[in-house]
Formats: sequence, structure tokens, C-alpha cells
Amino acid sequence: MSFDHQLLDIICCPATHLPLRLVPEALLERLNARIESGQLKHRDETPVTESLEQALMTDDERLAYPIRDDIPMLLEEFGISLAQADVS
Repeated sequence: MSFDHQLLDIICCPATHLPLRLVPEALLERLNARIESGQLKHRDETPVTESLEQALMTDDERLAYPIRDDIPMLLEEFGISLAQADVS
């Protein structure tokens, strides 16, 4: 089973209500590097502990949500600030 791309027409960010799209591979790699080093946190400040195979991000590229077992985790507490991907 894989993520149903038709869902992108009907779902949105629970925090901002912006449309969502898939996170590009290069950004996923940066996020996963931060997860490996223990430096990536959810919006509720809990650490992200599982690597991301796929994720959705808001059109303004500020928030991302993991996709786990082909299901988008669209709860505000699972949101990840994408500003963390650019922190050295």
C-alpha cells in the first residue's frame, strides 16, 4: 500500500489550514539527519524518534507532518517546524 495522492485534494494542515504537498527527498534527508542526531522536535517539543520515509508539508514550507504506514499524522502535536532542517 502507498500514500493516496488524491488525499492531497481534500486534506489540509490542522494548524494553519494551508494545503499540503509531499516533502521533497532532499528535505527528507536533512530532516532524517536531524532525527539521527536527536535534534528534531515536534511542535509540542517532544523529540522525533522515527525516521521519515514520507511526510507532507504546508504550501508555505513551514510545517511538516509524518506519514506513517501510509497514513498522514495530521495532529498539531505531530507537526514539525521545517526551520529546524536549516539549523546547523
